[in-house]
Amino acid sequence: MYKLLSHNDLDGIGCGIVAKMAFGDDVKVRYNSVQILDREVEKFLESGDLATELIITDLSVNEENEKRLEEFRKAGGKAVLIDHHKTALHLNEYEWGRVQVEEEEGRLASATSLLYRYLIDEGLLEPSRTADEFVELVRQYDTWEWEKNGNDKARQLNALFFLVSFDEFESMMLERLQEGGPFKFSPFEKKLLGMEDDKMTRYIRKKRREMVQLEADGLYAGVVHAESYHSELGNELGKDNPHLDYIVILNMGGRKLSFRTVHDDVDVSEVAGTFGGGGHAKASGASMSKEAFELYVSGSFQKDPLREDARHNRYNLKESQFGTIYRAPDGDLYYIHRNEEGRWSVERNGNVLDETYKTFREAEKALKREKGVWLLNDDQFVKFLMQRLEKAEQGS
Repeated sequence: MYKLLSHNDLDGIGCGIVAKMAFGDDVKVRYNSVQILDREVEKFLESGDLATELIITDLSVNEENEKRLEEFRKAGGKAVLIDHHKTALHLNEYEWGRVQVEEEEGRLASATSLLYRYLIDEGLLEPSRTADEFVELVRQYDTWEWEKNGNDKARQLNALFFLVSFDEFESMMLERLQEGGPFKFSPFEKKLLGMEDDKMTRYIRKKRREMVQLEADGLYAGVVHAESYHSELGNELGKDNPHLDYIVILNMGGRKLSFRTVHDDVDVSEVAGTFGGGGHAKASGASMSKEAFELYVSGSFQKDPLREDARHNRYNLKESQFGTIYRAPDGDLYYIHRNEEGRWSVERNGNVLDETYKTFREAEKALKREKGVWLLNDDQFVKFLMQRLEKAEQGS
């Protein structure tokens, strides 16, 4: 018999599906939150069940359970922990620890992809085309490679996971994997996913207008309250606001924080780690500790939401040869343009500021962080240029 304790997200349930493909009714699966796992591990180890092999996936154990697992193994019990978070790498010191951030091919790993390979290598599971594709979709979504690869099917798989219960999703996927052939969605699922995409788009549009900016430990964060679509929301807000180092999504009902970044030089697992959490470099989470509440909830409560940049402009464009105009909350106008030396200058209400910048992005980043500016629409841009021209003619 086998006992699988896994995470309660797509990657975690992917492990459960792969395990059931290998062991069928001989495996009992339980999906856990980060907070609940150690309690479940402790309960299993206290039972003294040496006849059941324990498999832990997509989560790591605390220090006390590290010692208990080692004692369990020495007493003749069988256990393996398979994870892909760098915060769990120290568990490789144990014989039962199998933690890999990357696969042998150099791709980022997921717990599902690692467990799938482990079961195949151990002779416990035969690979198949359908299973290969399913596991790869889970891996790409969990590592966020799907966006870079343009594989929207991975995102849709995660959306489907949230639209049905764990049991329904398990049953649907197991049936599909046993059928063989290419992995695909049914016509009904496609229609359902289309409706869900429309709902998500409206939700993200609403949340764009609610995000505030906050400086914390030298980094700039966008803070927003949301209970749904954390990965998609964090990614869209990050792309819309590249001047922010990361996005914090506050789930007050669940008392959790989600951290997301679109930048390669920012590691949000380190940010989450300061609150006892962890995860990936670009996607991590933590519980709502008192310190986190004070910083992100209390610290942002009195702040006004960031104004969105104008969309669908034809003239007031970033890096335009005619310059780019922004407005600050106090009404000041900031004009970014290239000067005679080839650097980027900034004017405030017509007065040239001393500091110049090597790139447009650096100039915009400084203004958005320090002044909270937003890109004006074309009508306001044309009005600004006309007033500027009139002043130039009057002065000549």
